[in-house]
Amino acid sequence: MRKEANTIDRFENKCKAIVSVLMLKEGWDVKNVTTIVGLRPYSAKSNILPEQTLGRGLRRMYWGEDIPEYLSVVGTDAFMDFVESIKSEGVELEHRKMGEGSKPKAPLVIEVDQENVKKDIEKLDIQIPILTPRIYREYKNLSELDVAHFGNQKFPVKKFSEEEKREIIFKDISTGEVNHITQMDSDLVANYQSVIGYFTQVIMKDLRLVGGYDILYGKVKEFIKNYLFERPVELEDLNLLRNLSELEVSKTIQETFKKKINDLTVLDKGEAEIREYIKVSQCRPFVVKDQGYIVPKKSPFNKIIGDSHFELEFANFLEGCDDIISYVKNYFAVHFRIDYRNADGAISDFYPDFIVKVSEKEAYIVETKGREDLDDALKIERLRLWCEDVNKTQNKIKYVPLYVKQEEYKKYKPKSFAEVISNFSLE
Repeated sequence: MRKEANTIDRFENKCKAIVSVLMLKEGWDVKNVTTIVGLRPYSAKSNILPEQTLGRGLRRMYWGEDIPEYLSVVGTDAFMDFVESIKSEGVELEHRKMGEGSKPKAPLVIEVDQENVKKDIEKLDIQIPILTPRIYREYKNLSELDVAHFGNQKFPVKKFSEEEKREIIFKDISTGEVNHITQMDSDLVANYQSVIGYFTQVIMKDLRLVGGYDILYGKVKEFIKNYLFERPVELEDLNLLRNLSELEVSKTIQETFKKKINDLTVLDKGEAEIREYIKVSQCRPFVVKDQGYIVPKKSPFNKIIGDSHFELEFANFLEGCDDIISYVKNYFAVHFRIDYRNADGAISDFYPDFIVKVSEKEAYIVETKGREDLDDALKIERLRLWCEDVNKTQNKIKYVPLYVKQEEYKKYKPKSFAEVISNFSLE
């Protein structure tokens, strides 16, 4: 049992679910917790037990990925009162009615349809190559940052009253609206080192830098002192520290450094090699919220959901294509992602929407799109390069990129996948 609990998160584990009773006493450390039923009294004032219980489910399963995750919580009145209290920490809660007369709203389980005797999973299966990273960060270049030539906007130094100098202002970073203001203790001594350290840590966290704090701290200090404002400033000045809390000033420090660091350190190797292969048939089951789906005949999965209505529409179109063998919706659980350099210059990953198998020697990587954003052109160019790299490395299966825009799809109304290829191929 201990071994099963410790390996439940691993990709090769065949368990679909595990029910734990009082495992908190045993230090159980499983990330994939989707449901918590709290039946204990939870009467202690310390709240340590409910914190531990809820904390098991609030940890991210897909850390570092922009994936919505859901935790279902049922429990005693005391436990649910504690759950309600965490709304103040930014956790979004959605209530569901329970009891007689209430409709069930169960999550969907997406899995390879192994038990469906009408499907030949081996024939429907799709193999996807995983490449070594092509986009990478060269950390040692941080020392080459030239803050004197950032070309940033420079700000006047505002004059604040003695009372305003001791205010800590919390603003919404998107709207600039003041949420609340806290007064610092009058005996507090201004400490510019901690302020510069804060900016340095935020920049490193956003860029996922694992080293170079000392170098970056010095660069941020030099930038604020000599190049952020219309004139050089004294960092010890409490009025100056109050200026640094202004939203536009703070945002300029962070965004300017992130862009310049990305420009300096994010590089393209110019090539990539196949590291391993993924077989869709080996994808583990996963849970999603209740939503619209189709039941496919030409996919190894039991259900196809989409991030948009257009994705479901396109999946339904693929079901009717006689000129394909199979297709898959590229769920996060498939683990097929492509690194690229986004519009901000940082390293990101994107997940192409579909993989379509036309024959044993030809497959298409399809990205569908409704409304385009700044990153889309970069993703598509990277997808094209990814296919080039794969095809240079092996010749067993040819991988071809397709970019299907919703507006053009509705205009051409293709009747077969061959028509999709002729209208939307990137080759």
